[in-house]
This record gives sequence, C-alpha cells and structure tokens, in this order.
Amino acid sequence: MIGIICAMQIEIDKINEAIENKRTETVSGIVFTSGTLHGKEVVTAVSGVGKVFAAICTEAMILRYNPDAIINTGVAGTLTHKLGICDVAVSAQVVQHDMDTSPLGDPVGLLSGINIVKIPADEKIAKEMAACVEKIGLKSLIGTIASGDQFINSAEKKSFIAKEFDAIACEMEGGSVGHVCYVNHTPFAVIRAISDGAGDDSHMDYPTFASIAAQKSAEAVKLFVKECC
Repeated sequence: MIGIICAMQIEIDKINEAIENKRTETVSGIVFTSGTLHGKEVVTAVSGVGKVFAAICTEAMILRYNPDAIINTGVAGTLTHKLGICDVAVSAQVVQHDMDTSPLGDPVGLLSGINIVKIPADEKIAKEMAACVEKIGLKSLIGTIASGDQFINSAEKKSFIAKEFDAIACEMEGGSVGHVCYVNHTPFAVIRAISDGAGDDSHMDYPTFASIAAQKSAEAVKLFVKECC
C-alpha cells in the first residue's frame, strides 16, 4: 500500500477522483480515503496546512494503515532559478528551516533527538518520481526541500533558506512528514510542483498558479503509482 498525503483539498482531488473501491475513515480528525489506484492499494489524506497537522496525519496513517511508503505531494515555492512555475521539485532530502537551536551551539535546522539536519528521502522512489514527472512533459529537479511554518514572501528569507540548506523549494509540510517517516522506518518522498517564486511577490503568484501546479503534481503521482508500485 502507498500512502499519499497532501496539505490541501485542491492537491488531492485529482488523485481521489481516480481511486476505485473507495472507503473513508476518520482518524485523529483526518479523513483517510483508501481503495485502488491503477489496481494498486493506496490511502490518501488531507492533513491540513503546517508541520503539526502533517505530523499528526503521517503518524495516524502509519499506525492505522502501515503503508509500504508515503508520498507527500502538492505545491511549493521555488528557491532556485532552475525551477519555474509548474516545474517539479523532488526530494533527495528534507529539512525544517525554522528549527533553530543554534544559540546552544547546534547547526541551524538540527532536529534534536535524531540529531540530523537533512532527513534522506527514499532514493529509488525519488528517481522514479522524477522520471514520471519527465514522462508527463514537465521539468524535474531532485534536491533538498525545506519546510517551515511560514509562507515565504521575502527575497531575504528565500535567499537564507536556499543558501543555508542548499534547498531547491520551500513549503510547509514535507519536513515533518519525512521526520515522522524517519522515526517509523517508513520510506518516503516529497514531490512539489512550483506555484510561486517565494519572493516578495509570491502572494500574487500563489492564488493564480496553486491549483494548476497541484494538478501537475497529482498527475505525476498517479503515473508513479501506475508504473512504479
């Protein structure tokens, strides 16, 4: 079984529409939809926005459904000139850019308890997902995806995240999905279509392109389930 987590309804709709033999169940206030997608067992959920909601959703999904792997999909802001609107970022690793105990002498982004900054995504899934992105005619880039409880709308903040973590995209959930998967030994990957530039005008880009970008990432995930699972 493959688990698929999105933050928002617009990111999951196109996936859920294609699921057959649907069953729904509410766990920890989150509606989980299970069934078959291209003949493969899947379970999907809309976590809600932000790292805490994403962590609750991921833990509930793992404990209730025990998926073989989890895919976190949706939209993100770009942190590199190599990715434009509707191009797709795929995780080699994830970080939480707003985790900061550096006044205590720690590296910025260190996750106390597991004591790492960058959580590695599943390499095989990431490569297969990037290949699926290319097959549907979109540009992909594998790299670090940075998460934090902030909508990035500042050229200064964008530059900091990109340079500090060598990150290619920023969003609000993937880092915590990866964190929960890491401690539960569950393979994962994050795939995010670019909806905005994460700079001073990102609040104008996002409403225009978020829905289009969400559909692109959903299309790639459906192809991944069909051909790679």
